[in-house]
Amino acid sequence: MAILKIARIGHPILLKKTKEIKELGSEKIKEIVYNMSETMIDANGIGLAAPQVHLNLRLFIIRDIESKNKEMQIKALINPVIEKLSDETIEAWEGCLSIPGMLGLVRRFSKIKYSAYDLQGKKISNNLEGIQARVVQHEFDHLNGILYTSRLVHKDAFGHAEEIEQYWQKNEKEKQ
Repeated sequence: MAILKIARIGHPILLKKTKEIKELGSEKIKEIVYNMSETMIDANGIGLAAPQVHLNLRLFIIRDIESKNKEMQIKALINPVIEKLSDETIEAWEGCLSIPGMLGLVRRFSKIKYSAYDLQGKKISNNLEGIQARVVQHEFDHLNGILYTSRLVHKDAFGHAEEIEQYWQKNEKEKQ
């Protein structure tokens, strides 16, 4: 296994639409997923898309952060498709391993459904809401060459994580 180099904002790979994976269930794809998993864990991420590690593939991984299981669970979504299940949206601050140290306020659909292939090449699907729905939408955007910075609620809703957290913590205390 290997830790891969993460592409940062400004690298052209992050702005390209990815190519569909034809060799479903192959050892090559499994190795890529294992290396991406190590990379995501090392970077303390909750999701990682193939373009973020310089691969033009329609693939991303996510951590199940809502799992009650003590073992970390990572799911690979290959050639995913997502659809909204409701017009309801939620605004929340997002970060990205390709934009280290920064946060942006992004509006996402609160409930989605994904369909994809797993590591064995079997079709899978699931309905998601909350943080898991947000992570899937964020990573899916990477497959289409979209960074969260192009989805900001307002152009000023972006900044260094420490500044944003300090401002919002102060703002929340003042509201109480």
